[in-house]
Amino acid sequence: MRVRPIVFVAAVFAVLTGVVAWVLNARSVNHWLAVHTGLADMSGPYYDFWSGFGSDIAEFSLVGAAVTGLYQLNRKYNCHQRGCWRIGTHPAAGGQFLLCYHHHPDYQGKKPSRELIEQLHREHIEREEALHAKRDETHQPLPENGGGITR
Repeated sequence: MRVRPIVFVAAVFAVLTGVVAWVLNARSVNHWLAVHTGLADMSGPYYDFWSGFGSDIAEFSLVGAAVTGLYQLNRKYNCHQRGCWRIGTHPAAGGQFLLCYHHHPDYQGKKPSRELIEQLHREHIEREEALHAKRDETHQPLPENGGGITR
């Protein structure tokens, strides 16, 4: 699990290198940035910005909204095991979790075989029948004589 600190240190180093390069070449970098973002004011105050780079602000927000939507959709359907990017298609713990076949406890890291699917289906049918029998037993009408209750 040492990958995250290494990536973090590399990212910080890259940012600091970029800042140092910008400071050392500030005049040419600032001019390039002003021309390419439209801040050079060649035709009037901020005309170049709103005609060029600034007009894309709304498009950036639309792309950001689309990316956010895709991310949330992925979070809803991906495996609930932390760090797993597979799609979770197998319910576990009574439907509280969606897990991929790799993390589902019934599959033991292998894709489910036909025999396993049939076994789990039979167990599910038996559970459902037991629940229905229990429900039917609970909802039986009381006997006509009051069920032995004396008044």
